[in-house]
Amino acid sequence: MKSSAQDLVGATLSEHNGVRYLHLDSIWIQGAMRIAKPNALELEYIQRMMAWMLWRPTEELTTGHSVQLGLGAAAITRFSHKVLRMRTTVVEINPTVISACKLWFRLGDDDAKLSVVNTDAARWVRDPANRHEAQVLNVDLYDHEAAGPVLDDEDFYAACRDALDEGGLMTVNLFGRDASFARSAGRIARVFGLDQVWSLRPTKEGNTVIVAARGVQVPDRATLTARAEHIEARYELPARKWLRMVRPLDPAVLA
Repeated sequence: MKSSAQDLVGATLSEHNGVRYLHLDSIWIQGAMRIAKPNALELEYIQRMMAWMLWRPTEELTTGHSVQLGLGAAAITRFSHKVLRMRTTVVEINPTVISACKLWFRLGDDDAKLSVVNTDAARWVRDPANRHEAQVLNVDLYDHEAAGPVLDDEDFYAACRDALDEGGLMTVNLFGRDASFARSAGRIARVFGLDQVWSLRPTKEGNTVIVAARGVQVPDRATLTARAEHIEARYELPARKWLRMVRPLDPAVLA
């Protein structure tokens, strides 16, 4: 999931209680797949990366272009491609991660709706050919030490916004209990606007998912509740729980 050409390390795996885990030459988990249910989203924070579904009209959930920056164990890619059946592009700089996902994590070959791009995520979002290209953008860019996102400045988030179509939605995995969270959230809010950025509560591991939108109007509570109920019934994701934990960002992050 690293987005710098330097210090790339080899992908490894482990298995425990029916779950296969991806590592980058360290103990840190970079992704997971339940072997008996490969298209399910195993990790809680990965499930929350799909919270963008609450902001999107139910009839549009399976339409458009879904882009992932950082492949991990291909969980979001499999879900977008196989379950939502969206056009799906994933950008991953580390070729050993791509190989590992094809061998061990049920990542299929490219087809009419799936494209795996071995390049730097920053280069992809800054490519003029990708302006307004994505309706959904999932950003999960950590190196083998999992200490912090490897792309995390305002220029990068501005390029991510440019890559979104009007009405598009981005989710970003951040460590909410780390001192860097407020800095990262502030950078996102300065680019997208404070009224277009929300956060979910941290997971017990400390991952906080940020949702940022490009020109989205938040519907009333009844509509959001109906959307959450549909997501739970159709996709077996805890969307009503997401709805309870979504919060606007504290304006203090802009200080």
